Amino acid sequence: MIIGIVAIARNYAIGRDGRLPWHYPADLKHFRETTTGNAVVMGANTWASLGKPLPNRFNVVLSGSSSVTPPPEVMRLMEKDEVVDLSRHINRDTYIIGGAKIYKAFAGDIQKWIVTWIPEDIEDADTFMPRDFLNDFVEVDSHELDGGLIVSTLCRK
Repeated sequence: MIIGIVAIARNYAIGRDGRLPWHYPADLKHFRETTTGNAVVMGANTWASLGKPLPNRFNVVLSGSSSVTPPPEVMRLMEKDEVVDLSRHINRDTYIIGGAKIYKAFAGDIQKWIVTWIPEDIEDADTFMPRDFLNDFVEVDSHELDGGLIVSTLCRK
């Protein structure tokens, strides 16, 4: 299954200067626990911000640029369709972890969203999710994390 996972502020901000514009340990723990043992797909900017593979996950960088050269333990794919095909052949979930261009590219392929709602507005953010990205989804679960974070699980209608 292809699953989008994102943390998002009240004003739909997801990034600033190529990084998360907040630090919530509960969100990081939730992300790690949710994605461990699965595949994570990211764009070149997200890969650059991480700087190393996420442990205990099958890391995939989607980039058509030959200047993106992850280490051998990280798969680089050049086309979105390659990721979709890969997700059909691996025995694990495929999490789309960002950034904004990657979320947009997979908008029609994501079957489920896991959204952590950050209880603040990020006025100086430079990267946002579209306000309608969940229009074709219905919430099936919600729970609270420390720090006033709400995690919503939404499935495609």
